[in-house]
Amino acid sequence: MAGPEWESLEQCLEKHLPPADLREVKRILYGKETRKLDLPSRAFEAASEGDFELQGYAFEAAQEQLRRPQIVRVGLVQNRTPLPAGAPVAEQVSALHRRIESIAEVAAMCGVNIICFQEAWTMPFAFCTREKLPWTEFAESAEDGPTTRFCQKLAKKHDMVVVSPILERDEEHGDVLWNTAVVISNSGAVLGKTRKNHIPRVNDFNESTYYMEGNLGHPVFQTQFGRIAVNICYGRHHPLNWLMYSINGAEIIFNPSATTGALRSLIGQDLGGLPGAQPSCAQD
Repeated sequence: MAGPEWESLEQCLEKHLPPADLREVKRILYGKETRKLDLPSRAFEAASEGDFELQGYAFEAAQEQLRRPQIVRVGLVQNRTPLPAGAPVAEQVSALHRRIESIAEVAAMCGVNIICFQEAWTMPFAFCTREKLPWTEFAESAEDGPTTRFCQKLAKKHDMVVVSPILERDEEHGDVLWNTAVVISNSGAVLGKTRKNHIPRVNDFNESTYYMEGNLGHPVFQTQFGRIAVNICYGRHHPLNWLMYSINGAEIIFNPSATTGALRSLIGQDLGGLPGAQPSCAQD
């Protein structure tokens, strides 16, 4: 018999642990305690209307004596696909654009400076299969594809840096596919792209059916709100990835990934001061 839907790890912990134990568990899981952000009521109303969850947390860096803190508000989005996976490809992409547009509107209400979408956010997560079609049809140009043009408009409208992970079609090199994140300035200009460096090959789960390891190294992008890098999904399991992005000057490293069920969420965090940063958060 199917039980009630499991909402999230946080809600489960908060429901079953006494306050003192909850604080200690969160310290072990997440590090030092964060504080909840006081986000605008109209943002929660808009999130409710859009059928996604909104949360906001902040953490601070140690205060320095000679440098002023730089407060950065980051929005992290874990989305869901609005249409069935069997719907026409163009309709699925269009529906996802509309949904992300509403989420970005809420992020802007919350003062987000940099927003990062999930891995391959314009398509269902199909990399666990071996089928080429229709999944490879979701691939598009990182430089001037419809999703990049859409994100350029979002970035300029909201004065917000956008990290947009997509399935890239490299038309200049024989239509090779890459798992790519496009980084767009708050001015709307494309700053560049980074590609997933490591691919899971676990038993029959092999994402190289669709794309191969990235060939762009560990690029870092200078934005108005700090130097950022993107370590896509499985790359988080490789410590040298984090090291190389840091050596190359990254102050914030994003790790967009795709997941399912109650973990789908728009999470933004205030990273307290860069060297520190400020976070803000929401969930779908």
